[in-house]
Amino acid sequence: MVEVLAVIPARGGSKGIPRKNIRPFAGFPLISFSIAAGLQAETVTRLVVSTDDQEIAEVARRWGAETPFMRPPELAQDRTTDLPVFQHVVTWLAEHEDYHPGIVVQLRPTSPVRPVGCVDAAVHTLQEHPEADSVRGVVEAGQNPYKMWQIDPQTGCMLPLLSVAGIAEPYNAPRQMLPPVHWQTGHIDAIRPAAILGGSMSGQVIRPLVMDPKYTVDLDTLGDWEHAEWLVSQGGLDMVWPMEKK
Repeated sequence: MVEVLAVIPARGGSKGIPRKNIRPFAGFPLISFSIAAGLQAETVTRLVVSTDDQEIAEVARRWGAETPFMRPPELAQDRTTDLPVFQHVVTWLAEHEDYHPGIVVQLRPTSPVRPVGCVDAAVHTLQEHPEADSVRGVVEAGQNPYKMWQIDPQTGCMLPLLSVAGIAEPYNAPRQMLPPVHWQTGHIDAIRPAAILGGSMSGQVIRPLVMDPKYTVDLDTLGDWEHAEWLVSQGGLDMVWPMEKK
């Protein structure tokens, strides 16, 4: 059996929405949705929260996650990327517990509205494609980048962002003629530890897990939060919900 480690990165210093990771969302602490996604997945064998914040760690444990360490402060800054955080998790567990997972799953707490089964689907996809370094959740893009522009700072004129082989002016072409484009969501990433330790959160060979865009929620502002709670309140989403509080 492959060891699948789910990791939830949740630092304490959120600027846009203070205390975001433990703020109540639809009646539950936000982080509890990501914890539930890991605990309810059949493929996940271990769930760890990486945080620098004692209160977040306490809430995470209450909802069933492990917090075997506190994240170093230098890995919890505004500009800290995912890579050093996950390298710390994988390295710490190897050095302190001789624990070596075969797959690492990232569950971002800011994407709480996950369809049931998406974690297992991502893990299974990676297992079915041994050549792949990772699997990333994506949705069909709402805006086509082939119709996007850059404004030249010198001339003030517009320049097309992208070109398409065989189409002279893609920005004037019907959408149906343009290549399909997908946008990455924060719902789920499944990654081989070798890619992480080698310096990448995705590696070179990335497989898609195409998801229904109606589950797309990313919480960066209070406006995002209100809209997401409204979306959830409407029902009809076959999403992962936290279990009753312990």
